[in-house]
This record gives sequence, C-alpha cells and structure tokens, in this order.
Amino acid sequence: MAVPMNIGALLQSEIIEDAVDKDEGVCVLGIFGKSAMQPGSIKDSLINTLADKHVFSLFGSDDTDSSSGGTSIHAYYNQETRVLYLVLTSVFDNRQLIRACESLTAGLGHAEAHEFWKAAEKDHCLQLLYLFSLCHVLLLVHPTCSFDVTYDKMFRALDALRQKALPLLRAAIKDSPVSKEWKLNCRPCPPRLLFVFQMNGALRVASSGTGGNGTDGSGGDKPKKHSPRRRLQHALEDQIYRIFRKSRVLTNQSSNCLFTVPANQAFVYVVPGPDEDPIGSLLGHLRSNCVLRESEGGTPVPRQRRYQQMRHSNRQPSFNVESSLSSGGQLVDCTLKEFLWQHIELVLTKKGFDDSVGRNPQPSHFELPTYSKWVHVAHRLYQVMIENAEDDAAEISLKVQGQLKVLEGFLDADAKFSENRCQKALPLAHSAYQSNLPHNYTTTVHKNQLAQALRVYSQHARGVAFQRYALQLHEDCYKFWSNGHQLCEERSLTDQHCVHKFHLLPKPGEKPEMDQNPPILYHNSRGRSTSSCNCGRKQSPREDPFDVQAANYDFYQMLEEKCCGKLERINFPVFQASTPDPAPASDEVPRPGEVPPSGEADRLKEKETSTHTPGDSTSLSLALSLGQSTDSLGTYGDGAEGQEKRSSLVDRQPSTVEYLPGMLHSGCPKGLLPKFSSWSLVKLGPAKAYNSLTGLEQPGFLPGSAFLLPWDVVIRSRSEEDVGSLEPLDGGPASWPAPNKASAGKRGSAGGIGRGRRRDDVTRAFVGFEYEDSRGRRFLSSGPDKVVKVLGQGGPKEPATRCLNSDMPLYIPSPAQGRGIKPHYAQLARLFIVVPDAPLEIVLNPQVQSGPPPCPIFHPEQPEVALPADGLWVLRFPYAYVTDRGPCYPPKENQPLANFRVLRGILRANTTSSTPQ
Repeated sequence: MAVPMNIGALLQSEIIEDAVDKDEGVCVLGIFGKSAMQPGSIKDSLINTLADKHVFSLFGSDDTDSSSGGTSIHAYYNQETRVLYLVLTSVFDNRQLIRACESLTAGLGHAEAHEFWKAAEKDHCLQLLYLFSLCHVLLLVHPTCSFDVTYDKMFRALDALRQKALPLLRAAIKDSPVSKEWKLNCRPCPPRLLFVFQMNGALRVASSGTGGNGTDGSGGDKPKKHSPRRRLQHALEDQIYRIFRKSRVLTNQSSNCLFTVPANQAFVYVVPGPDEDPIGSLLGHLRSNCVLRESEGGTPVPRQRRYQQMRHSNRQPSFNVESSLSSGGQLVDCTLKEFLWQHIELVLTKKGFDDSVGRNPQPSHFELPTYSKWVHVAHRLYQVMIENAEDDAAEISLKVQGQLKVLEGFLDADAKFSENRCQKALPLAHSAYQSNLPHNYTTTVHKNQLAQALRVYSQHARGVAFQRYALQLHEDCYKFWSNGHQLCEERSLTDQHCVHKFHLLPKPGEKPEMDQNPPILYHNSRGRSTSSCNCGRKQSPREDPFDVQAANYDFYQMLEEKCCGKLERINFPVFQASTPDPAPASDEVPRPGEVPPSGEADRLKEKETSTHTPGDSTSLSLALSLGQSTDSLGTYGDGAEGQEKRSSLVDRQPSTVEYLPGMLHSGCPKGLLPKFSSWSLVKLGPAKAYNSLTGLEQPGFLPGSAFLLPWDVVIRSRSEEDVGSLEPLDGGPASWPAPNKASAGKRGSAGGIGRGRRRDDVTRAFVGFEYEDSRGRRFLSSGPDKVVKVLGQGGPKEPATRCLNSDMPLYIPSPAQGRGIKPHYAQLARLFIVVPDAPLEIVLNPQVQSGPPPCPIFHPEQPEVALPADGLWVLRFPYAYVTDRGPCYPPKENQPLANFRVLRGILRANTTSSTPQ
C-alpha cells in the first residue's frame, strides 16, 4: 500500500500480497496521542521515520485527514517489514481541534458546547478501545517531556468500558478464523504500551556532558554513565510505572490489564528538540538514507534483505541525537527505530510479551495473525464499535453505544461536580418555592415563587448541568402546583378570584361532586353582598356572581316571586327563538371601542319609544321643559319635518335564529337581542304613592337620604298659544319671566303649584338617583358629588335639574366607609321617576359608560321608553356590565371615577294635547 487510507476503506479494499509473504504474520502498531500547535504532526513524521518513506506530508497536508474534522483512524501497511501502522487522529490534534472549533455555531450555549466536546472525547475513547483490541504494540505520543496524568483517568475508563463491552465483542467475533484465546479475550495479546515524548527545547545539554539536567547538584567532576536524555527517560519510566501501579491500571497478571509495559526493556523514548536549521536537518537525513555502506555486500534472501535494510536504517540516526560516544564515556543513545524495533521483533519472531510480574506469573496468550485473518476480525469489530451497521451487527452496535455511559464518571469530572452541586441546590430551591405558600394559589403566585426559587438555585448551582437542573426545577414546581394546589383562575364580575382549587363546572342537570378529580363545582369567591330587588322594597344577600345572567337576571327573578312579581312593568324586548336549537352570534361583533356611525346613532334616537304614548305628541327636550327656546331643539323641535324623517327610518327586525351572547351595547351588531334583559322597569303605583314629606319608605336607606328631587316641568295650556311664555327654572340667562308671568323661583313650597300662574302651566315630577353599596346601604344623590340629606320634614329644596343636566357617576364613595384603608364604593342601582297625572309624557333614555375608553355605551334593548302619566316608576340598572371581551370591573383605587358615568339626557319631558271629551 503506497499511500495511507482510512481504516474503513482499508478493510473494504483488497491488497495483493506476494505468495511468499501471504502466510507470514503481521505486526499491528497503533499510534495515538496529542500534538502541539505546529504545522506538521509528530505522529505523521514518526511513520515517515519508521517506514523510511515519505508516507505523510511533513507540512500537514489535509489529503488524508477526516473530511468532517472528527476522530478517524488512518492505516498504512508496509509489506516489506510486515508492519501495519494505525494512526488515530482526534480533537487532541491541532488540525482537528481547529476544524471542530469552526464547526461550533456562534450562539451555542455553554452546556451545548460542553456536550459537543464530551461527545468528541467519547468518540475518541471508543476508537482508542478499537486500537487496544487489535494492536500488538501501541505508541503514545506526547508533545512535551512530562507525563500527562489525565491518561491514567482515561485508561481506567477504557478498562471499565472494555470489561462492560467484552461479552458484546465476543459475540461479534465468534465466527472469525482466529484462536480460542483471541475470541475469549477479544484481542491477539495484551498490547504493550510505549511512550514517545518530545523535548521541545526543555532540556539543554552542555558540550562537556554536564550541566542542565545532566548535573546532580553535588559539584563533583565524576562523569555520568548515561546522558541527560537517557536519565530523563529512566525517570519518566519510574514515574509512569508508579502511577499506573497505584491506580491499578497495571497489575501483576498482564492478561487482566488493558495494556502492559515491559519489565526489562525501555518503554519511554524522548525525542530531542529540532535543530535551528530544519533544512540542514532534512538534507542530512536524506544523505544518511541514500549512501550505501561498502561493507554491506552479497545477496541475502528476501527475509534477510528486509532485516538488513531495517538494521541499516536503524544505525542511522533519524533525529538529532548525541554523538555515539561522548568524551565522558557515556553509553550510546539509541535511535527511535532501534527503540521501537526491539519490541516489534518480539512480535514478528512470535516470541510474544511476557510482562507478568510477581511470584507466580501467568503466561499471557499471544497470536500473530496473517493479514487476511486480521482484516476479518478488524472488520467485525469496526461494524459494532465505529460504524453504525444495518445488518445483524446493528443490535450489538447499539448495545456497545449504550455502554458508553461508563465513561461519564471517569472522563467528565466537570459535569460530575456540576451535577453534585446542582443536586444540592435543588432542595434549597424547592424550599424557597414552598415558603409562605397558601394551599391553593394562582398562576401569578406560582410564577413569583418560581422566580424566587430560581434566584436561590442560581446562587448555589454551578457548571454545565445548571440549565438541565433549572428545567427540572421548573417541572418539579409545576407538578407540585398542579397536583392539588392549583387555584381556579376564574374571576368574578367584581374582580375576585374563585377560592376553589382547579375544578370543572357542572353540566346542565349535573350535581356538584367534590370527590372527583378534578372536582365538579360552581365558582365561588366567598364574597357576599346585600342587594335589593327590582323595585327596591326587599333586600336579600347574594353570592358574588361569575356570569352576567346570575348577576343581572337570576338574582332578581328569585326575588320577584317574593316581592315585585305582580307589579306592572314595561318589558324590554328579548330574543324569541324560531328554531328549537338557536345558536349564539358569531365573532363578527365590532370592538367595544368602536363608535357607531352617525346614521345609526340618529336611528337609535329616532326609534319609536313605546306603545304607551296616548294621542298625538309633540316632542320637547329637557331644555324646552325647563323653559328654553324652540330654536335650540334641533331634531326634536323640527315639527312635521322631523316626524317625517323619523317615520322614514325602518329598523332591522331582530333575528330569531341567532342571539346575542352578552349584554347589549353600542358596539353590538344590529338585529341581535340577548336571551334576557339586564335592565328592569316596574311601576310601584300611581304618582300619589310617593309622599314628598316622608320620602321613599323602603329598607336600607340612610337617614334623611330617601327623598326624591322635585322637577318642575312647564306644560303647554290648551288656551295659550305663545310658546315663548315657557321659561326655564334653573336660574339661567333665559329664566326671565314673560310679560304678565310670575317667576318660577317665587312659587311656594315644593308641593305647591304657585299663586301667580294657572294650574295647567307647571306640573311637578320627582326624580331620584339611588346608590347602593355592597352592604345594602342605600341613599339618593342630588348631584355628581352630593348626597341628599334632609333634616326634618318638608323634603329636599334642591331641584333635579342639576342631576338631569350633568353626567351622573356610576360609582361614588360610600358615605358610610368601613374601618379598612381600601375605599368603599356605592354603585348606581335604580332611578325613581314620579310622573304626575298631567298631559305629560317622560321619555327614558339611559346610557351608561362603565369604564374608560374604549369601553362601549350600554343601554337597554329598547333605547327610548315613554313613561305614561300618573305613575311611580323604577328603572333598575344592571349589577354588572359585560362585553364580548370580558367584564368591565369596578374601579380600582388609582382609577378616576369620572370614567364611570351615566350620560346626561337620561330623561326628557314631552307634553301631550288632550283630546276633547
């Protein structure tokens, strides 16, 4: 074989041998080790020296290197000397190391890079075990003249791996044409390990043979028997033998060891450093190999010819060595070929190695195979140890790969330390996670505790296993949380958590069951409040609602059976199904912040109000009812033209197939109605049912706060045609009385009609905005920031114009605050309207904005409702406001209350002309 090739290609190729040499044995020499940062590899130059040929390039050509830059074995078979050279290259060589570094990506983490290098080291160990299973002699090459103690750890790992994989290797070569001992031990003999160190200028010798490492420090002039280099070799031999004996790598019985070292032969060779003139050294090397000695004559037989050539080349120094005989009488230092060939001769002459020591040494087996037999065994071991075979050897190969875990404890000391450190940090992190934890808690608490646990873990954990155990900490904490400690994540409409652990909701007709896993329960926040019924005459405790139907419909339906079920009411339109299985509307609902187009807004204002309007009506705004001019009435003061415009608009009929899943608001599509109404409008009785001297006689009101505010409405007389005679009562610029008319501020008491006007000029209505807190305490408000407070009899003196002309807050601080620091809010719950028995119609148009923009405007299913005359009406507002995107929660402490409001214009007065009797 003229050029070296990969071991896989060598085993597949056929080498033609001479008939004479075909039956001769082959000595297998394996070379491995590390290389320094230099252009050429010392292992390649050793092959060139031993073979006396230019086999490998002196400048490190990449022709024979592995294309992937990983671990590989290159083989060169010298048929003349019957020596097969196997050279192992890995990431411990400079060229492969550079290629491996280039293959790493820039964003690779510390743990991933560590795994990459450890995988490369495991691959190197597996191929090194392959060499120990096939070679007779192994040569360890090191770039310095000191022994690397990490080899002791690696050899112990290889020995443990070999003992684990030995049954598998026996199964792989059981059919090979080799001896029984080879099949039993899976190697031709216990290989002998030799060491070659490179001096690299570390040892300088004086010309007199003394000084440097050659002096013993005694100061005597006695010449030394051995040169400094030979004394260094002896010291290294003693050191290496002591280390391997103490670590049990070498024992008395050589057949049980991974390798042996000779007891009576040198097994360490120190290569001198290179000359300062490398060109001159190469020329001298070439000259010494080309000159033929005159004393060598004759024509020997082929076997003797090879031996004589080998002896001739051995006599020529291959490296820069000392002179044959120094002036001090030192012994001659042998060359590398002479050092190595004394061991190869024992193999080729079939003497074998007898390296066992002790009182009763056991002879070790030895076999010198032919090339064909060796290739057969090498190919079988190559399939199960290096190549991922796909035939019957695939199962054995997978088992051998599984045994590589034995190497982790020996080779990966950093990972072992890191794992021990991280395992000690895990209990501390678990304790930090579980400290001050309730039995059930939410996702937010889980994440906060997990962050605290990770901080504790990062203070103690170190090394490459940090990320792996951090992921395990994540999983452990999540398992602890999800195993009976997970709190239900549902929040009530008042923004309170459900107190139950993770559970399922009962299906229709299903009963709650606590014993199931997960349990079947209804949501419960353990929050209770007191609320009144639709009309306000009965109070009852209520649970904290989690859905809009329970908040705005079910609770009031339950109280209707006990209180206000028989009262007259105006029902708001709801969904009427025409199919047995109606479906909710699709997700084509606009966002809550979208404002409806102006045409739709006008259409909302121009819908027909109610069927309760008697006779022909003339629409008057609240400003007109308070005495303002008809020029400012806009749409509602345009007379017949406005009537025609309203009658020309046709509303879309509501769907009977799809229903609105939530509450009705300004962002909902047209033509959809909910299954139930969140609003209620009931009539407590006629107008005289309210006594302005005693106020509302209902439970829960604070003392002096149950009085409605008077609202004086100017109506048109049948005999009076002057519209300009109507003036407002709010004291504004337009409040000057018309000629022959008395001012409204000069009228008598709140219950009086006024002495200077006719009875059909002014009528008095009453309005009250009722607020109710969670404890059932109720009060009426006379303005956005004022609570009605009447001391004694006579009712409130403030008119209702301030409430009607401004936006009323949806939430205000309760006048009866508790002892806690957190503010307590009262919510607008009802609107009381007393419509007098007069030619008057009051139009109700409630619009509620329950949050900051883009919160939509909530309104009843019938935007405008006309309240007929002579009645005490109660409009009950929703308890909770919910959009298709979730509930609008009550205000927090840092939220301004001005964003939660009821828009002005909630009431409008219309006068009616009585028909002739």
